[in-house]
Amino acid sequence: MANVDLRSELSSLERKVLLLVSEHKKTKEEVQQLKQQNLDLKGELLRKNEQIGSFQNNLKISSIVDSMVVKDNNTAELKQVINDYIKEVDKCIAQLSQ
Repeated sequence: MANVDLRSELSSLERKVLLLVSEHKKTKEEVQQLKQQNLDLKGELLRKNEQIGSFQNNLKISSIVDSMVVKDNNTAELKQVINDYIKEVDKCIAQLSQ
């Protein structure tokens, strides 16, 4: 009788250990996925912050251009030239970022 009880307890423990191992494996995989997702999100955040910095620089330059006092007929031409420079600088930054 005691032998039967021990075998059933042992069998029960085996099932519980297998369940724990299975849960541990699932949890380990989930942690790995979350770590990868975290790395991806950090990279995306870095790219977005770089974009924000670029936009802020463009805004600063635009506000400088808007505050310049020049003759009315030269303002549009000056803005166009500066915008062209901004585009060229943005291209250079994009190439350097790669």
